Amino acid sequence: MVPSWVTGAAAGIVSLHLLQKLLFPYFWHDLRYLLKVIKYGLTVELYRLRGKIFTVLDRFVKQAERQPHKPFILHEGDVHTYQDVDRRSNRVAQVFLQQAALKKGDTVALLMSNEPDFIHVWFGVAKLGCVVAFLNFNVRSRSLLHCISSCEPKILVVGADMFGTLEDILPSLQKDIGVWVMTKDCTLPSVNTLLDKLEAASEDPVPVNLRSANNLKSSVLYIFTSGTTGLPKAAVISHLQILKGAAGLWAFGATADDIVYITLPLYHSAASLLGIGGCIELGATCVIRKKFSASQFWSDCKKYNVTVIQYIGELCRYLCKQPVLFFPFDLIKYDFEKDEPIRNKHGWCEKIKKGEAGLLISKVNAKNPFFGYAGNKKHTEKKLLCEVFKKGDLYFNTGDLMVQDQENFLYFWDRIGDTYRWKGENVATTEVSDVIGMLDFIQEANVYGVAVADHEGKVGMVSIILKPNKSLDLEQMYEHVVTYLPGYACPLFLRLQETMEMTGTFKQQKFRLMREGFNPSAITDPLYFLHSSKKSFVPLTKELHDKILSGQLKL
Repeated sequence: MVPSWVTGAAAGIVSLHLLQKLLFPYFWHDLRYLLKVIKYGLTVELYRLRGKIFTVLDRFVKQAERQPHKPFILHEGDVHTYQDVDRRSNRVAQVFLQQAALKKGDTVALLMSNEPDFIHVWFGVAKLGCVVAFLNFNVRSRSLLHCISSCEPKILVVGADMFGTLEDILPSLQKDIGVWVMTKDCTLPSVNTLLDKLEAASEDPVPVNLRSANNLKSSVLYIFTSGTTGLPKAAVISHLQILKGAAGLWAFGATADDIVYITLPLYHSAASLLGIGGCIELGATCVIRKKFSASQFWSDCKKYNVTVIQYIGELCRYLCKQPVLFFPFDLIKYDFEKDEPIRNKHGWCEKIKKGEAGLLISKVNAKNPFFGYAGNKKHTEKKLLCEVFKKGDLYFNTGDLMVQDQENFLYFWDRIGDTYRWKGENVATTEVSDVIGMLDFIQEANVYGVAVADHEGKVGMVSIILKPNKSLDLEQMYEHVVTYLPGYACPLFLRLQETMEMTGTFKQQKFRLMREGFNPSAITDPLYFLHSSKKSFVPLTKELHDKILSGQLKL
C-alpha cells in the first residue's frame, strides 16, 4: 500500500508541472538563459578580482592564435582569416605608432563604410590603447563636423569611397586633426595616405601593455546617436558594455560553427558589438556587406551558407515586401521503368504529393519562353511536353527529378532517361557505354547511376557482358575509362553479367539494376570497384563496401 503522502506529493508535482506549462511555458528556457548570463558575469568578475581585465580585443588575439586559418570575415567573395585580420591590424598599429605618434588614450575617428579595413583600423588603433569613434557615413557637412569635434580625435581615418565627403568638410576641419585616407595616393592638401604605408609596415604585434585595461568602465568607443532630437551625440562605450554585447550571440545559443550575416552598418552598436564582438567571443565567422540589399539578401545567405542573421528595425519588413523571384513549375508523376511521365485514363499528367519524387516541368509561355536548341529539331521536340494538364498547354521538360518538402524547399533527386548527375555534372550513359564498348573484350555495356549514402546525385556503375572466349582485363578497363572519360563520368562500380535484361520496348533494363545497387552481400554477380590508388578495378568485397558507405574510402 502506497502511503497517502507519496500520492499527494506526486499529484502536487504533476499539478505544478501542468501549471508551469500553462502559465510559464518558457520557464526552463528562461532559466537556462539566466544561468548562462550569470556564468558569464561571474567569469568577467573573476578576471577583475585577479587584477586582469580580459577584453574582447584580447579574446580576438587569443582566437587568432588558437585558430589562425579559420575564416573570420567573408566580404565580396574574399576570405579574411583570424590570422589575416590580426596581422593587418598589427600593420595599422605599427604605422600609427611610428608615423602618427598615437599613444594610449588618444581618440581616432573612423569614417568608413562596411569593409574589412574598417575592422583592421579599429583593431589596429585599439591595440595602441586608443579610443575609437565610429562616424556615421550617412551624416554630412555641419552634422559630421559636429560629430568629429565632439569626440576630439587626434586623427581621422577616411575610407576610399568617402573621398567626396572628406572634400566637403576638409576646409572647415580643425587644423590639429591629422587626416588619413585608405588610398595609395591623394592630391588633397595635408592629407596622408595609409594604404601604401600598410604594405610596407611590419606585421609584428605592438607591445601588449599598450592595450591593457585597468578598469572595465574605461572608455573604448564612441558610438553616435542618430540625431533624431538634435545633432548626433557621442555615446561612451566601455569595456564592460562591449563584453556584454559580445556575449549576446553566445547567450542565445550561437556556436563557433555558425556563419553570421551582418548587413547593418559597422558604426552601429548592433553590428560592431553584437555582430563582430559576438563572433569573436564564439570564434565564429561573419559575413559583412557594404550596404543592406533586400533583393540580394537571400542570395547572400545561400552563397555564404549563412546560419545566423542579425535583425533590427524593419529589416524583416523590407525582406517580406520583396517580389517573389517567380519561376512557374510543377512536379508530375513519372514512370521510372517506362522512362516517361505517367498519364491518367483521361490522358493528363498528375501532380505528385509533397515528399515524393516527380519530374520538374515549367510552363512555356510569353513570360517564360523556350527557344530550343540549335541544329537538330528533334532535340528541341524531346524537351517539350504537350497537353500536360489541359488541351493546348506546353511545358519544358527539365529532365530533373525533384522532391518538394513540407516547407516548399526543392531538392534534386535524380536525372531521368539516359543521364544521371555526379559531382554536379550530368553524365550521358550512352556516351559512357560507347567508350567502354571500344574495348575488344566487351560485348555489351549498360551504364546507369546508383545512389550512395551521404552523397548527392548518383555515382556511375556499368553492367557488362563479355564477348565469347574473352576474359575481363581489369587493369586495361581502368586505363581505358580514365583516359577517355572525364573524372566525373568514370563508372566507379562494375558488374559482370552473363545476360543483359531488356525492357518490353527492347531497351536495356536499368531500373532494377539501379535499385540493386552495388552491395556484394545481396548481388551474386561479380562486382568490382575503380580503385584509383591501385590503378585498376578491384573485386568489391564486403569490407571495401563498408568502407565506402562509412566514408573511410572517398569517392
